[in-house]
Amino acid sequence: MLSDILTRRYVSSTTPEVVEQGLKELRTLLDADKTIRYRTDDDDFLLIFLRPTKFYAQSAYELMKRIAEFREKYKDLLGGLLPEHEKDAFVNHNVVNVLTNRDHKGRRVLIVNCGGSWDTSKVTSDQLFRIFYLIHLGAILEPETQVRGTVVIMDYKGLGMKQVAALSPSFSMKLLSFIQDAMPLRLKEIHMVNNPMIFSIVWKIFKPFIREKLNKRIFFHSSKMSSLHSYIPKSHLPKNYDGDLPLIDYSGKDWYPVIEEHVDHIQKWNTYGLVKE
Repeated sequence: MLSDILTRRYVSSTTPEVVEQGLKELRTLLDADKTIRYRTDDDDFLLIFLRPTKFYAQSAYELMKRIAEFREKYKDLLGGLLPEHEKDAFVNHNVVNVLTNRDHKGRRVLIVNCGGSWDTSKVTSDQLFRIFYLIHLGAILEPETQVRGTVVIMDYKGLGMKQVAALSPSFSMKLLSFIQDAMPLRLKEIHMVNNPMIFSIVWKIFKPFIREKLNKRIFFHSSKMSSLHSYIPKSHLPKNYDGDLPLIDYSGKDWYPVIEEHVDHIQKWNTYGLVKE
């Protein structure tokens, strides 16, 4: 596929000279802009923004500005956010999970159980977003994920009106704004599975906020897992999705300590953003 060819070409063209030049130019841009605050003394940190933008310093800089603006817009939701604030949602409610294995292209696979297993009285849509945000803060530290990107499986099994109501226009706008403007990760594909007829209501809410680039990366499979397998082979999926791997026997409870290990990084992230006048 074209995306595979481009990824291989990107990896092969990322020479030490390209990396060094990107780092130098990005530092210059950040040092000249007194309206945003980010650390510039750490190459690994700057690579978080340069890798998904193919080492174009200007693109990385603009991404960092959008991230700062997004964090300011949603400061009531994201300000000072730490893993401990959503520990209960992580540990006791299996709404979001991450496959322990990567897919056949080396991408991280995130599973969102937004159907009947999502108790919206225990985990609100705002909490769901905060969980997404914390997970992404962990994922951006993985160099392979920075290069290969991520895939999301949205599982709507048992979707009811409570979940539909939680997936409101305000939530949709916030989530899609984050994905399309302020997430320093390559979201390669979104797969909608087990989506019942009632899902059409959800899609009508989301669709107005989805731009063409993202729209081309969203795929609908209903309960036909053979359709999903045309994008992610059975060899890299659990039996939950008619794959060859064992049934998922882990949850956010098992992933929470991984996120908690990065609390120092998350605390530093909370200091970045727009400079207050």
